[in-house]
Order: sequence, then structure tokens, then C-alpha cells
Amino acid sequence: MKISSRGKYGTRALLDLAQHNNESPVQLKDIAQRQQIPLAYLEHLISPFVNAGIVKSIRGARGGVWLAKPPQEIKLKEVVELLEGSIAPVECVSNPMECPRSEFCATRDVWGELEQAINAVLESTTLKDLVERQRQKEQSKGVMS
Repeated sequence: MKISSRGKYGTRALLDLAQHNNESPVQLKDIAQRQQIPLAYLEHLISPFVNAGIVKSIRGARGGVWLAKPPQEIKLKEVVELLEGSIAPVECVSNPMECPRSEFCATRDVWGELEQAINAVLESTTLKDLVERQRQKEQSKGVMS
């Protein structure tokens, strides 16, 4: 499975929101600038998050977006599936009827195990975890500079 720009940018946008969670609504242009995401692309990425209840938004001069749930309640599995769809590496893992060999295919078993491993990592990682990882990276960078 390869995460697309949609998945990478969307996750970075949510990380940015989690980092600014205690502030007033965050303007998309600020997220776009900090995360180096084209603003027009970011505007399209936010809609699925709003529709899924992960992000809230308000329009206007003082508007912006913010997390609708605490960062520790937002798992990467939810984010990646929302933006990328199924994380199964091959179609037959999530839809066995796709292939007549599914029932007796050893390679399908391996792809299923791979999906389970990916699921385990994404399910056990929250936005709060990402914020902490980012903070550690920024601190170690500051020490080395």
C-alpha cells in the first residue's frame, strides 16, 4: 500500500490542527503555509474531515477550522481510511469474491497479514501521539543546531 498525497497532506493538516488545538480556529492558509500544502488542495481535503465529524469549521474573517474531538480520540486508521479508502494491499483481501482463487490462495493470506499489521499500527496511533513525536523531533533538532 502506498499512501497518496491526499493521505500525507491530510494527516499533516490534522497534525497541525492538533498542535494548535487550544487556540482559536485556525485558518487554512496558515496550515497550508506551515505544512507546505497548496491551499486549494487543502481546501478540498478538509471537507471529508468536516463530514466525518473530525473537524469543525466556521466561515468568515475570524473563521477557520479546529478539531471536533480531542487528539487522543482521533486514530490514524480513521484518517487514512477516510482519505484513502480500504488499506487492503490487494482487492481480494477485502472482497474475496473479486478472485475465484481467494479461497485457496496462499499469497492472499500474506496480503491479509500485511493488512492486519498496517491496521495495528494505524489503530494504535492517535493524533496526540503524532503531536508528541513532532515535539520530540523539533526538540532534538534544536539541540543539534
